[in-house]
Formats: sequence, structure tokens, C-alpha cells
Amino acid sequence: MHLTTEIAAWAAQDTRLLLSVLIALIGIVVLISVLKIAPFLSILLGTFIAGMGAGLPLEKIASAFSKGAGSILGEAGIIIALGAMLGALMADSGAADKIVTTLLKYAKGQAIPWMMALVALVVGLPLFFEVGLVMMAPIIFVMARRSQQPILRVAIPALAGMTTLHALLPPHPGPLIAVSALHADLGTTMLLGFIVAIPAVILAGPLYGMWLAPRMPIGEPEQIGALFKGQQAAELQPGFLASLVTILLPVVLMLGRTVAKIWVTPETTLFEMLNFFGEPIIALTVTVLFAVIVLGWAQGTDRTKVGAILRKALPPIAGLLLTIGAGGGLKQALLTAGISDTITKVATGTHVPLILLAWLIAVALRQATGSATVATTATAGIVAPLVASLSGTHNALMALAIGAGSVFFCHVNDAGFWMVKEYFGLDLKQTFATWSVIQTIVSVVGLGMTLLLWGILT
Repeated sequence: MHLTTEIAAWAAQDTRLLLSVLIALIGIVVLISVLKIAPFLSILLGTFIAGMGAGLPLEKIASAFSKGAGSILGEAGIIIALGAMLGALMADSGAADKIVTTLLKYAKGQAIPWMMALVALVVGLPLFFEVGLVMMAPIIFVMARRSQQPILRVAIPALAGMTTLHALLPPHPGPLIAVSALHADLGTTMLLGFIVAIPAVILAGPLYGMWLAPRMPIGEPEQIGALFKGQQAAELQPGFLASLVTILLPVVLMLGRTVAKIWVTPETTLFEMLNFFGEPIIALTVTVLFAVIVLGWAQGTDRTKVGAILRKALPPIAGLLLTIGAGGGLKQALLTAGISDTITKVATGTHVPLILLAWLIAVALRQATGSATVATTATAGIVAPLVASLSGTHNALMALAIGAGSVFFCHVNDAGFWMVKEYFGLDLKQTFATWSVIQTIVSVVGLGMTLLLWGILT
């Protein structure tokens, strides 16, 4: 009798928590879209709604929010600031224009979205999504302007390429953690990941972008767009090689770190150097300094003007940083309330095929926590004991299914959602129609492809 009473109490608490989260998320959307309250304040209020509904003390809610906001700003905030400075240097110097001019020699009209997807795959391979977006932003804006294409037609393929890599392919943290937890073979996972990624990128990127852009026309956002407007005459622009090296430098540095962790002996000088310079903040700092020298001083731009370019890059992203911090605070408050445990209990109580179960758990955890990495890590830990007897190939497919589930329908508790909204000047409805749908397509196609490969390789 006592045990039955405890189970009923746990069930009531779980139900209360899930309802609180749902009410809070609806409240955030209403505050932003109907009452026009600033996103930062709306998310803060939504966090307290969720926390109080879950029974957390006010002090604990505030502490969790501060911790989550500080954590995300300590990582993504610095990266976004460095990326904005780099983007401003590339735009002002004409480097972004030079890269776009070269790309337009090989792709025009209908081919541009496909080119952008390919560029995003190359640039985004070793980069966290946040880093990839700040690196690709000047190229996206200049390409849309120069080719006279709708900005969504250019941006969506790039976003799809980067988020697909983030979900499915090592060296991104989520897939690497899943590979380790499930004891899958890294090489097999990467090979199958590319097979799964190709149709996901095609459907969520060029095809969806070409379909959505004429149905949802948006203009270039004023503040961010102005940040990426070049002012250098064509004859004073840096060469294509210097421009290309600048944008690929952080890619190479971060890829070097991945190579070091996989193939280089730890605690050697080479390992320490590759690991240090491949840290995202270090890689971007080095790149900004490189751009100051190569795109600024070497082109005859005086130090005062270069400094002014760096400074002007920061005010337009102030609102974005606050909003992203609030998203991190909401995520941490939900984790503190125990949402991960609640979702796990609900999901593991269902009776569905193993690979579908893994995907569903990852989907639920992503919706609740707003983090693809948290969803992947937690799901891999949950299903690891269930797949111990499977082959390496099947474990690799399990890792990919989890990664696909971890990007399903990104919404207001995720930093990436707010980055896309603010960078491209979208309202909430437009952000759902672009970023949330892109990730859902990637997630569903990823599940379908893993189920297909599971059947073929069984």
C-alpha cells in the first residue's frame, strides 16, 4: 500500500512538471508574439512560471536561471561576439564579396542553394553550429545581395547543412558521445552518417528553401544586414586566397583538435598544441587577429579604422546575446526541476521497436531541455544497456537515430532558435516555419534512413 502511494505521488509530480513546462512554453510564445514583450523578459517570466509550477522555490529558480544563462553566454556568447567581429572585417574589407564573386562563377540562379549547402557542409564539418553560423553569416548575406536571391533561399540550405552535421557526424560532441556510450565504431558511424545526411540536407536545405522563400518573403534585417555590407572598392579588396584562408582557418584549427583526440598520443607537445588551438574560442580569436592583419593592415587600412570596424560589430548582437542567455537559463531551470528524469520514465514505459524508442526518447528530451547534446548524451546512457548484444553496425545506426531525434523541432528553449531569429530578422512564426521545420525535416529523414539501413544491413 505504501509503495502504491509513492508511485501515485511520483506520477502526480511528473504530470505536474510536464503541464508546467507546457504552460510556460505557451506563455513565452504569447508574451512575445501577442503582447510584444522582449524575448529576454518573456523567457525569464516563462522560466519562473515553469519553476513555480514544478514546485521549485523562487530562489532555486533564480539560481538555476543565472547558472544556465551564464554558462551559455560563457561559451556561445564569446563565440558570437568574435564571429561578429570577424564577419564585419570580412564584409568591410571585401573578403566576403571576393568569396561570393568566385562562387558565382560556378553557380548561378537555381544552382546557388545547392552551392550554399555544399559550402556549409565543408565549413561546418568540424564546427559547432554556433561557430558555423557566425562564420557563414557574411557569406549568406553577401550572396543573397549579389545574386538578388531571397535571403531564405540562400540561408536555409546553409542552415540545413550545418544542423545535419551537428546532429549526425562526429567530431560534433553529441554524435561522439553517442558513439562512445554505445561502443559503436567511429569509422562506420561516420560512413553511415554521410549516407543518412545527404538526403536530409537535400530535403531540408535547397528543396525546402526553394519552396518556402517565395511563400514567406522577408527582407534583409537592417542592423545585422548593415554589419555585413562591404565598403571597400573592388581593386582594394584582398585576394581570393587570403579571403578563403581566413574563413577556413578556424575550420582547420578545430579539425586539428579532433584529429589530435582520435589519433595523436595524449600529453605530447603536438597533442597539446592541436588541442589548444582547436578550442573554439581560441580558434576564432586567432582567426580574428589573422583577419586584422591580413584583411586590414596588409590592405592599407589604418589601425583606427580597423578598431572601429571591430567595435561596430558588437552593438547589433547585444539583444541576441541576452536572448540566448535567457534560453540557457530556461533550459537549466527545467533540468533542475527534473524534466530529464520525467521524460525518461514516460518514454521507457512505452513498447516500441528499439531504434524508434531511442529516437523518441531523444525527441522528448530535446523538447524538454532545448539541448541536442543533452538529449543525445542522456538517451545514449538510457539505451546503452539495451544494445550491448548488437553488432557494431547496428550500434552505429542507433547512435545516428539518437542524433536525428536530438534535433527534432527546435523551439524557444534553445539558443540556436534565437540565433536564427535574430540573425535573419524573423518573428516567432517565421522562425518556427524556417528553423524548427528545417530541424524537423532533418530529424524525420534521419529516422527514416536509419530504419531503412537497419533493414538492409540486418
